[in-house]
Amino acid sequence: MPPTDPDWLSNGAAHVWRPYCQMKTARPPLPVVHTHGSRLVLANGSELVDGLASWWTACHGYNHPHIAAAVRDQLARMPHVMFGGLAHEPAYRLARRLATLLPGDLDHAFFAESGSVAVEIAMKMALQFHLNQGRRGRTRFLAFRGGYHGDTLATMTVCDPEEGMHALFSGVMPAQMIADLPRDAAGEAALDALLVREGERIAAILVEPRIQGAGGMRIHDPEVLRRLRRLADKHGVLLIFDEIFTGFGRTGTLFAMESAGIQPDIVTLSKALTGGTLPLSAAVASRRVFEAFWSDDPEAALMHGPTYMANPLACAAANASLDLFEAGTWQADVARVSAALADGLEPCRAAPGVVDVRILGAIGVVELDAPVAVGALCDRFAAEGAWIRPMGKVVYLTPAFTTPDADLAILTRALRVVLLDVS
Repeated sequence: MPPTDPDWLSNGAAHVWRPYCQMKTARPPLPVVHTHGSRLVLANGSELVDGLASWWTACHGYNHPHIAAAVRDQLARMPHVMFGGLAHEPAYRLARRLATLLPGDLDHAFFAESGSVAVEIAMKMALQFHLNQGRRGRTRFLAFRGGYHGDTLATMTVCDPEEGMHALFSGVMPAQMIADLPRDAAGEAALDALLVREGERIAAILVEPRIQGAGGMRIHDPEVLRRLRRLADKHGVLLIFDEIFTGFGRTGTLFAMESAGIQPDIVTLSKALTGGTLPLSAAVASRRVFEAFWSDDPEAALMHGPTYMANPLACAAANASLDLFEAGTWQADVARVSAALADGLEPCRAAPGVVDVRILGAIGVVELDAPVAVGALCDRFAAEGAWIRPMGKVVYLTPAFTTPDADLAILTRALRVVLLDVS
């Protein structure tokens, strides 16, 4: 159903630069005026089931009363104070809780506002970790084909260089080393050989654990992570896990790394950290990394500090979201969502152009043999009552864990109807 354009949309359209689209040819956006549960309410009163949980953030569903109450209470007391030289309870409590929940000795949280910035902070930590110990040659990073770590300049260099979104900026920043994930023993040997040649130049290995998100939703076995841990230890490089997409239950464990039974030296978190309410991210370092900065020398400090770092409102939301995770029902919900995605998407294997259907936790992916027309498919999915936005060659679902069975059925039926072209 075409949306009814409210005044704010028509009056502001000429002044808003939208993400990930060619503004001249892109279809108008759908105006959302309200959210509830797993649904988006449009200006014309129609509702769409959100199949993406707003880019994987709203894991508990929209407008969760516990998170909303925590934000209102914090707003009444203190919306924000600078974090330089000042402290506040929501951030300090959140840091301690994250340290308790994360595996091993990932004990030191550095807060920021966005996932891309958290990755840049992790990269900066890794570089200075070596510099503080007199190793000045380790200035590069090893990342992987199919990977995605953000859209800021430094993070673009550790994304897949053949991924079209960032190819335009090739050469703007120093190139990093991009390799194939070590999916088997031969891949581990090849990566080992690369590290023998180049290890003295590499500060850290950077990877998305278990599934490469925006680069194509490519799943890998937990043994891949164990191989990377072995190689990082062997060659004296740090290991960074980018859990911005995978963290907080999306893959079936609270953190994707848990399935491999290992920990990185630094992990980045964002997206579902606040339950989809406010921007917040963190780069959480192990004790070994933190201790490389612990010094009487002021130049050994990490000189970084985003203006809205550790925003109290966002930290209050994150603490409330962690309350919901600690209640424990999310695991049953993820298992229920996973089963519904597997059952509902399996028939898509018969659709023309479909090359794979894969499921991991509350992630369902249908991969096609060629990139899709995003705008046209979004319109067709919306006509079936679903908000689904493909990327590249994949059409995927990452719904809220609390999405009711009836709404999950709407999402999977929309994919079957559109991809199989059936009624």
